[in-house]
Amino acid sequence: MKPEYSIVVPVYNSCESVEELFLRMEQTMLKLGKTFEVIFVDDDSTDTSWTKLEAIHRTNGGTVTAIRMARNFGQHNATLCGIAQASGEFIITIDDDLQNPPEEIAKLIDTMQNSDADLVYGIYGRKQHSLARNLGSGAIKATSKHIFSTKGNGSSFRLMKSAIGKNLLQHQINFIYIDELFNWYTSHIAFVLVEHQKRPYQQSTYTSHSLFSLVSNLVIYYTAIPLRVMVYGGFIIAFLSFSLGVKFIYNKLVHDVPLGFTALIVAILFSTSIILLSLGVIGEYLSRIYMVQNRKPPFSIKTKLNHEAV
Repeated sequence: MKPEYSIVVPVYNSCESVEELFLRMEQTMLKLGKTFEVIFVDDDSTDTSWTKLEAIHRTNGGTVTAIRMARNFGQHNATLCGIAQASGEFIITIDDDLQNPPEEIAKLIDTMQNSDADLVYGIYGRKQHSLARNLGSGAIKATSKHIFSTKGNGSSFRLMKSAIGKNLLQHQINFIYIDELFNWYTSHIAFVLVEHQKRPYQQSTYTSHSLFSLVSNLVIYYTAIPLRVMVYGGFIIAFLSFSLGVKFIYNKLVHDVPLGFTALIVAILFSTSIILLSLGVIGEYLSRIYMVQNRKPPFSIKTKLNHEAV
């Protein structure tokens, strides 16, 4: 018998929190009277997270599926892997760090039941992240809002109809940004204010470098903005170069002012740097086109402990 809800939890170096997380999710779903399954996806953790998940599966094998990735693919790819395994009518995604209290799942369910939404996001009045993490997260949301014309909200704490989640599996590219793909498949998105708590255990694994990498991949994989910047920049530089050329010629003919070796060198270096920058942007697009054409899957499973096997 299929469960009503599938709860997908991407896990990375969270050996201290996964047991408490499961117990609180179990209590919440039982209190709500909902049938459920929990799918833990270990994104190749370097601590004892997989050992903890094996133990949780042994004692709760009727409701728990534990998956270990072949290598670290990233949070969005690990989440997609869990969605691929989900069998419930609805799918919930939640982080492994307990910053989203599992008890708040009830708000997601209530919001979906009282709306025509295909997707419900839990959003935060005040995030309990570090300043650097909040700035990085804000930059990503601002990028999504202005580039993809979204509402600029969203989080990894979501409830979706299974059909919407399964649509994501059609995208066989190695870089997946789930929230942008959702906006392609539905505009029926609701938001509900949920609590966000400080991390009780481990520190965040996100760094400024990883956040910058996420934003740059998001812009290059899902937009043509850098190419447009090159086109518009080329027009502007061509206009400026033409204007300067007219000025130099005028000064030479009217005032007999020598053009000078410095002006020539500066013009050559400036134009060369623009050409190299443009070639670099084109190279980034070509490299990603190459990766897409190779059809590398977004994830690879090393071990799977399925709840049906118990």
